[in-house]
Amino acid sequence: MEPNASDRARKTAPTRPPARTVSWRARLALGFFVVLVVAVVVVTNAFLMGRFTETTRNRAELRLALFGANLVSELRRNSIVPQLLARDPELINALNSGDFSTSSQRLISFVDEIGAASLMLLDRDGRTVAATDRNRLGEQHRNDGFFVEAQRSNETVFTVIPREAPGFNFAYSRRLESQGQLIGVIVVEVDLQKFERSWAGISDALLVMDSQGQIILSTEPRWRGLTEPEAVARETPSSAIRRALQVTADWASDVDGYYLEGEAVMRVSNRIPFRGWTVASYTTYASVREKVNGVLALEIMGFAILLALAFYALSRKTMLRMDIFRRDAADLRALNERLQREIAERERMEKSLEVAEQTLAQSQKLAALGEMSAAVSHELNQPLAAMKTYLAGAKLLLRRNRTEEALSSFGRIDDLINRMGQITRQLKSFASKGGETFQPVNMGDSLASALAMMEPQLRQRKVRITRAVPDRPVRVMADRVRLEQVMINLLRNALDATSNTAEAHIDILLSAGETATLTVRDNGTGIQDLDALFEPFYTTKQPGDGTGLGLAISTGIVNDLGGRLTARNAEAGGAVFEVQLPILSDEVEAAE
Repeated sequence: MEPNASDRARKTAPTRPPARTVSWRARLALGFFVVLVVAVVVVTNAFLMGRFTETTRNRAELRLALFGANLVSELRRNSIVPQLLARDPELINALNSGDFSTSSQRLISFVDEIGAASLMLLDRDGRTVAATDRNRLGEQHRNDGFFVEAQRSNETVFTVIPREAPGFNFAYSRRLESQGQLIGVIVVEVDLQKFERSWAGISDALLVMDSQGQIILSTEPRWRGLTEPEAVARETPSSAIRRALQVTADWASDVDGYYLEGEAVMRVSNRIPFRGWTVASYTTYASVREKVNGVLALEIMGFAILLALAFYALSRKTMLRMDIFRRDAADLRALNERLQREIAERERMEKSLEVAEQTLAQSQKLAALGEMSAAVSHELNQPLAAMKTYLAGAKLLLRRNRTEEALSSFGRIDDLINRMGQITRQLKSFASKGGETFQPVNMGDSLASALAMMEPQLRQRKVRITRAVPDRPVRVMADRVRLEQVMINLLRNALDATSNTAEAHIDILLSAGETATLTVRDNGTGIQDLDALFEPFYTTKQPGDGTGLGLAISTGIVNDLGGRLTARNAEAGGAVFEVQLPILSDEVEAAE
């Protein structure tokens, strides 16, 4: 067996000389240098990490103080609103009179000035009678905490309301009284979600917890409703080994022990002077690490320069070895050039193979031309028989001086001659896979034309034809002559299949659904070999009665039209042929 290119490359590649071992002195010096570099880097990292971490912590604490102050300011500003609205005479009169036609509009006029998320007015039964969001009118809040607590207290009540999605709504509520009696409750929903939206632009993870430690606001939607340990546990590395590797990779000696998505973070918290709430943040060490790594990179670069100078001093001893390597590289380049020439030769052979395949395809096309030539007589038998019949009738009419009827027969003969010319042109076009451009064709008209072509044979055989065609035109994009050729072939095969049947009948059904379907069913002997039915020159007729090309030609025509031709045996006996073509809708036809 001839060796391949890789074997030849191994044989032609020169043998490299064995590398010289490094002396123990060089090894000792290199080891000492590595220990020195590691010690300097560790000390520098510890010093800079502590300094930059403290700066980052101070910045995080300042940010938390600002966030907490803004949050408390928003809560306190909205806490006054229920007390003012509880004294509004128009709202009190509306609850007493039951006329709330202008109450919602009045609440809407307040909401922009107040800056609240929404306002609601509830009657004594907890039903929403007025609201800035009119979609909430009629809601029942009889069992909600903000309504129940407001009924029991004479002060403004603050309530945290869980939502269906992870998160909470916040509301102030206060009872409305008239003559010392409860007549309703005013509810002011505080828009604290705007703080979450404002936090979206920062890299830290922020959260606000209530007095029970439940997270009520967070930059991470998945954390809402959880406690802080539960939230952090979701983002902790899965194993202690992985956690230890993360700490080592961080180059930080004072990591607080918190991990988010496998990354060490710094936790800073601050209490908010409101109902025991706490705000906390998780800040990554990314900025600290970048600053420390910048200094460490400069140090390592300096040590790398020193090491490069040392290696340069030693490299002069390896010049001879480099010369040998250069010679090896030259040999390898020569081998690579030979391989490239072999690749080019293979590509040339592949192109020759493509040319041979194209030649074979042309030979197959010429073979198809031979099949079409043999099929010309097969396709013209019907028009010739019809012409013979019309000519005999014309002679008889001329002898009886019925000139107009004779001229009508001659006109039909002329139509048949044109039809024969079209058939020969279409057979030639089919053989070359060419053909005229497609156009919208009504399959009902084509079926009528095909039946007219087969009329003499049908009358001679006395076959009962059942035709079902929808009232609405069934249009497809096709070449009408080739489509009629398929219909004639199917009708002729059905006629031949019922030649030995006493009461022969052929059913023709044209339907329109997702596709245009033409079904031709006969009550003949059926199909003996379905697998070879559409093969060229396959026929069950006697020698001289058929060439076996009709169904093969029809299959090619239907495939060119984008459809398919199928055949099966009917349950009651006989054969069923179906032609399915893409239907042409009104929109597609207009576009065409």
